[in-house]
Amino acid sequence: MQILFIFSWLNFIIGFFGAPTMPINNSASPTFKLIPAPKITFNSFVDCNMAEVWIGDTFRIFPGKYGEDPLWGYSKNLKYADGKNAEEVFKSPAEKFIDPIMPLNVPIGQKGLHGAVWFETVYQDKKDPSGKTLYGLYHNENYPSTLPYDIKTKEGYKNKLWPQGLTGPESPAAVCRIGIMKSIDGGKSWQNKGIIIEDLDPRMILKPFNASNTFAGGVGDPSAVASEDYLYIFYGEYGYPGIYNEKTYDAKTEWSGQCISIARIALKDLNNPIGKTKRWDGKSFSIPYNSYGVPVLSLQVPIEKGGGGASSASGGFHWGPSVSWNTYLNCWVMLMGKVEGKSWQGDKIYISYNKNKDLGIGNNSQDWSKPALVFQKPGYILWYPSLQPLNDPSDIKEKYSSVKLGKRARFFVKRIKPGDDEYASEHIIEFEK
Repeated sequence: MQILFIFSWLNFIIGFFGAPTMPINNSASPTFKLIPAPKITFNSFVDCNMAEVWIGDTFRIFPGKYGEDPLWGYSKNLKYADGKNAEEVFKSPAEKFIDPIMPLNVPIGQKGLHGAVWFETVYQDKKDPSGKTLYGLYHNENYPSTLPYDIKTKEGYKNKLWPQGLTGPESPAAVCRIGIMKSIDGGKSWQNKGIIIEDLDPRMILKPFNASNTFAGGVGDPSAVASEDYLYIFYGEYGYPGIYNEKTYDAKTEWSGQCISIARIALKDLNNPIGKTKRWDGKSFSIPYNSYGVPVLSLQVPIEKGGGGASSASGGFHWGPSVSWNTYLNCWVMLMGKVEGKSWQGDKIYISYNKNKDLGIGNNSQDWSKPALVFQKPGYILWYPSLQPLNDPSDIKEKYSSVKLGKRARFFVKRIKPGDDEYASEHIIEFEK
């Protein structure tokens, strides 16, 4: 999603703070420190998690946005760039980014790609020795105008009491979904495989209760990692946990079903994924892809500590997870943002850990530590944090990327305020066991 914020300049306090070393729940848990480093600014459009992969000795990254969007206009900003290591790619000049061949948007009423897409994670098929078979997990946004309600399929949205969007009272809020595309040439061209997680119209949160200026509902901003035979998808859950009804709407009920959730799909199903994803029901992955499940309870902000639902004007929830396996810590690491106001405002980034390598056993996938503060930059809005490999020989040899890292990594985040909108890194994060 994109942003147009109008702030009073009196509200800005320029500066940034790195958090001190922060333990999680017990003394045996990891700690970290942020180390100032020369600034690296990414030179292409970023509005999502960083989807990237090694293809042989080439590091390739897929930032940006593609497709129809009645609010912001048609976009061809989804591009890719190559290099010998992550830092080289991140420093690439804008003219070195290349347009991949993408599937076209189809007319209303036809099956296919509707709305705009952002790649968020790339999974590389381990069965292809060339490394060129890729599955791109994408965030997809639509409106009642691009995906109107279809009484036969039950998909799409009814344009009644629709909430406000980001560009003013007359603009519509978006609905996000999650889908998969496939490439067999290393990401130079893509074929759409369809939507794998979505919320249907009855779950949309409408006027007068939706005051967020962003989403009417839906699922989005995902990150994905493979564990054993499954791809685990971590995503924002923004719809009502049940059928929304203006007469029975309850803010606490909305909060209870949000905000970071997990679903999974078998790796063998990625080539034919529609209907195969299952959401977490509190005990197992058994909920259909277009129903609703239970979020990660340890990542919720308690109501008594300012927690709230995604439709709230004041926010109060974590979102935008970026998950990686850390070979030094031998555990999963998640970075996330925190919404603390309208239009997804929030100036803090948090971290959480999960020590269970196999996410498929019992409730291992849900066993995340209480989020700890990593970074704050007052006066800015912080989105899409990620950890990225360094350009040292060991990181290159191990083919580290945003989903697999070691003891030290670059900390990147998108920082936004009027006149200053960039995706950049000014720190290295260093972990200790």
